[in-house]
Amino acid sequence: MDELVHREVLSPNCNERALPISMVVLHYTEMASAEAALERMCDPAAQVSAHYLISEAGEVTRMVPEAKRAWHAGQSYWRGHRDVNSASIGIELDHPGHALGYREFSEAQFEALVPLLARIVKTHDIPRANVVGHSDVAPARKIDPGELFPWDHLAEYGLCLPRPRIELGDPFDNDGAFYLALERFGYDITDGHKAVEAFQRRWRPERINGEVDGQVRAILFQLLLDRDRGTTR
Repeated sequence: MDELVHREVLSPNCNERALPISMVVLHYTEMASAEAALERMCDPAAQVSAHYLISEAGEVTRMVPEAKRAWHAGQSYWRGHRDVNSASIGIELDHPGHALGYREFSEAQFEALVPLLARIVKTHDIPRANVVGHSDVAPARKIDPGELFPWDHLAEYGLCLPRPRIELGDPFDNDGAFYLALERFGYDITDGHKAVEAFQRRWRPERINGEVDGQVRAILFQLLLDRDRGTTR
């Protein structure tokens, strides 16, 4: 046990990794309580788990050791990885989600997440660009942690990429070029509309409609430009 973990309730739902750790995936539980989520993630029949669960009160429970492959991402993709579970650490945030009354994430939960994530990122040398939401790695299936997750606040701690400052505007001649660029950045574009929604949910949460517009194109171009400059690791 470490000082950032309040308790350990080990789940049987894990196996060996096939890849080194290079990502963190943030989720919400979309369940009525943290205990209900914990019970489900420790149920062998459910075949789901995560490395950590953080309650709304800020209690951190470890369910799977980081060396093991937890079953949190499902069918997913990010930057060439199709076995995201093998390459990532999964953190579940106790939250009702969109199905049970979507709301702001609690301050206590965020205050528990920051040092835990900081330790994980440092230990495994995880780039900020690889701290992502479940919707980023599974855009056709998932929308968590959703548009109210405080990514910008997390970025202030250097733990994820901030929303970029636009320099050059809209560079793409057509939507096809945009989708290719979106795939280059890391997203699965099999379902283009859902991929754009996921991108908006992360980078322009104030308006999510799945439509490619000038602002969305400019944000993506700036992200790629910053990455090529080496400023967004």
